[in-house]
Amino acid sequence: MPHTRFGRTPSWLLIAVLALGVVPLVSVPGAGTSARSAIAPAAPDGARDLAVADPTTVGFSTERLTRLTGGMRRMVTDGRLAGIVTLAARHGKVVSFDAYGRKDIRKADAMEKDSIFRIYSMTKPITGVAMMMLYEEGKWRLDDPVSKFIPEFNGLKVHAGENGDGTPKLEDARRAITMRELMTHSAGLGYGLTSSNPVDRMYRDARVLDSSVSLQHMIGNLAKLPLLAQPGTRWAYSIAVDVQGYLVEKLSGQKFDAFLKERIFDPLGMKDTAFYVPAAKLGRLARIHGDGKNGAIEPPSDEAPGGGVMADPTRPPLGPSGGGGLFSTAEDYLRFCQMLLDGGTFGGTRLLAPRTVEMMRTNHLQAESLKTYRAGQGFGLDFSVVMDAGEAGVSTPNGTYYWAGAAGTWFWIDPETDLAFVGMIQHRGSAVADVQGLSRNLTYQAIVDPGR
Repeated sequence: MPHTRFGRTPSWLLIAVLALGVVPLVSVPGAGTSARSAIAPAAPDGARDLAVADPTTVGFSTERLTRLTGGMRRMVTDGRLAGIVTLAARHGKVVSFDAYGRKDIRKADAMEKDSIFRIYSMTKPITGVAMMMLYEEGKWRLDDPVSKFIPEFNGLKVHAGENGDGTPKLEDARRAITMRELMTHSAGLGYGLTSSNPVDRMYRDARVLDSSVSLQHMIGNLAKLPLLAQPGTRWAYSIAVDVQGYLVEKLSGQKFDAFLKERIFDPLGMKDTAFYVPAAKLGRLARIHGDGKNGAIEPPSDEAPGGGVMADPTRPPLGPSGGGGLFSTAEDYLRFCQMLLDGGTFGGTRLLAPRTVEMMRTNHLQAESLKTYRAGQGFGLDFSVVMDAGEAGVSTPNGTYYWAGAAGTWFWIDPETDLAFVGMIQHRGSAVADVQGLSRNLTYQAIVDPGR
């Protein structure tokens, strides 16, 4: 099996972005209160330091908050998920941090608070922050053509159907892709996650997402393929953030993974976030499960250490995926979320200016492409943004921005309520949307003093 960026069969990756003889699952609320945990006891000075706090001091009902822990626990005890880690913070204080179930349903090892997860597309917002750090350095502007930095993207063609002999009918792109469109999935690029359209089939045949080769090789392959739509005309989930990873390398003069480590992970104390898992940490890696028969959980496969048909997680990729290659923990990712919630700073380290973060969480889809996106929502710079919560049918307020990963991990950042939430699972199947929606409902019903 080639070492691909996503490794898994592409058809289930999209399902995530939206027990058959199993040993009974054990719920372990509060499990993994490990010496490795970086979250400290509550600080008396009120600092936004992600210290644990009495929930009532930041507007939560302690009694109602038990509905969140109970609801997450039931997803495990009812046999829908192998294990979960959830972490919520308001006003810079942790109000709920729990681990439930197991990393692998075939083993007794409990899910821990510091368990490591494949976060897949939750890599994308991190790549977006790297891009905006370079934006602040004057390296690029939103309406620059991407071909200014990637000459291979000059003269791109657009797929316009098929000729009589079955060959692709191509037309010239009416204009160049812009950097804004690259960061909002409206550039017309494909992804190769399914075989539902000819362009994605071309991506798969060309193995564009193969991370066993360099990012430059990816760009060379990509430039030979047509766009699936004219730039700026529709939203289509795409390889655009992998292209951004290449741009980080080109604009910074550093390898993409080195840039993220030096400029984001180390300053934020994200000690367990990387494009691979060191062998010494492999025991902390949660395994990917699925939906089995008759409502049972499908156990992970033994074909590779990471679970399922996957490449060796201990091997750093030659072409690290800005769109889906990172491993992380709930604690690490909350630090990243809190940095954004606090306007680009955390723990005395500033990564971005407040206005830059505001730009990232503002809809940048133009009118034509906005019509093709989710009702009541827009797309910022590598995030989805709630513009009209009523129309969107979500419990999060307007202005909330969020994303999720292909194996079920999810997060949202809510500036209005001053709240960040991170959920970590490793699952492919129907329980993913259910646990994510349930977490939102049960979090907001527990906030009884929004002004506090």
